[in-house]
Amino acid sequence: MIQIRNLSKIYKSKYKETKALDNINLDFPEKGMFFIVGKSGSGKSTLLNLLGGLDSPTSGNIYLNGVANNSLSKNSFAGYRNHVIGFVFQEFNLIDTYTITDNIALALTLQSKGNDNNTIDDVLRMVGLENIAHKKPNEISGGQKQRVAIARALIKNPQ
Repeated sequence: MIQIRNLSKIYKSKYKETKALDNINLDFPEKGMFFIVGKSGSGKSTLLNLLGGLDSPTSGNIYLNGVANNSLSKNSFAGYRNHVIGFVFQEFNLIDTYTITDNIALALTLQSKGNDNNTIDDVLRMVGLENIAHKKPNEISGGQKQRVAIARALIKNPQ
């Protein structure tokens, strides 16, 4: 379960402060799929970066299964991202020199799991990309790249 308590993020520059998040409180159940929607600049990416430990809040806490985020090391947050949540980046973060299969297999490698081609084939079918497994990211569309990123998150079988 993820709980957010009094979470704020302020970006400071030499000339101004920008409140990306202001005293947010949310509870996410233990399992499920969640959509965070809002206008451009409303703090969606900031919230996700904080939830994933990619950035630190200005104030407030995020509790991951009852443990406060500020008590976790960067390695602990990396383990959390790698095993508990499925993180799909807006910019896809695909490796251009790898095939689609290799990009997805990388998620298994990072979890110290063997590359299981049957599992990779299954997840490619789930996202409708079974026919492009041998291609590289520069050979596919933006929508297909997004589905590869989703497949890479799903193959980890996150909680």
